[in-house]
Amino acid sequence: MKLHTDIPTRSDIDALMRTRLPWCVSLYLPTSPESLGEAERIDLGNLTREAFDRMRALGADKDEIAGVEEQIAALADDDLFWRHQARTLALFATVSSLVTFRLPNRLARQAVVADRFYVKPLLRAVTFPQTAFVLALSQNSVRMLQILPDLPLQTITVPGMPTDLESSVGTGTVADHAAVHRLKGAEGKKVRVRQFARLVNDAVRHVLPERGVPLILAAAEPLDGAFRAVCRYPDLVPITIPLSPEPLGDDVLLKDAREVLDRYHADQLRALHELFEERYARGRTVTDIADAARLATMGAIEAIFFDMDAVVPGHVDEQTGAVKFADAMEGPAYSVLDEIVSRVWLTGGRVYALRRPDVPGGGDLAAILRYTPI
Repeated sequence: MKLHTDIPTRSDIDALMRTRLPWCVSLYLPTSPESLGEAERIDLGNLTREAFDRMRALGADKDEIAGVEEQIAALADDDLFWRHQARTLALFATVSSLVTFRLPNRLARQAVVADRFYVKPLLRAVTFPQTAFVLALSQNSVRMLQILPDLPLQTITVPGMPTDLESSVGTGTVADHAAVHRLKGAEGKKVRVRQFARLVNDAVRHVLPERGVPLILAAAEPLDGAFRAVCRYPDLVPITIPLSPEPLGDDVLLKDAREVLDRYHADQLRALHELFEERYARGRTVTDIADAARLATMGAIEAIFFDMDAVVPGHVDEQTGAVKFADAMEGPAYSVLDEIVSRVWLTGGRVYALRRPDVPGGGDLAAILRYTPI
């Protein structure tokens, strides 16, 4: 069994957040990698009908509903697609387009209709992803693996990956072999290890995303230090599995890698809370939704933490950021919290989709500001 995931890139999320059309349908559907897709397709039909009922209530005509239905029906009829699922299917449809992501996170089932997509739950997949890559690196072997929720380690084929140090940077194949000949003993070995690490790094960058998925290194010294010196992947986890991976079976390697991933996420969350407390003492935080909407519109929010399951219906003014909550307005509403998060994201701020107990203060949101508001 394999978990098929499509983790959204930053450009994917940018495009979703910038979409403004009369009818944007966002569906989040729990799925199972063990399933052949029949139950999920039935549930998609039910969820789609909920969305169409909402469209009718908001004034959509038959042609507009039919346009969205055509997009979703084409996916529902794709047998191959439904055989390969993860934990949640996120679906974003308009009358003329459809975008889907298969996510490793288990997200709440819901259907949302507005003039923009409901993107906030999607961000959980890029905040603390439950998937990671593992690079098992030794002088005698190299393996690229992937951690997926509730599944064994998955082997990743990496084109051009060196097989071992000797065959990759032996004195007959090293481009700067003259330098190696001049260096004797420990210094010569150090040069060859660095060359090997560069070759491995060049290969793995072809299969890694731009960012967003942690890369865990299993390696002993000197390869650990050599690879870290040349790797520029932004999500290389600073915690190493400090053993040669050669004698480790997949079960042991998976256990060690999951422990590293848990520690990494816990360290990140702890550092975020410490940063919030530090900025709170300097008057550079907010927890009020209306204040956050105004400051996000100004581009003043450096980082925002939010309850990934919270929905606050209403409307945020495009120019001023003023909020009208749903009980004080007429016409269609969307999630105010989602809109605030989108504005933070699109102005270069960091966004963290958390469970409510992990949000500083335990509310819908908490934000760190770039400067002290006047």
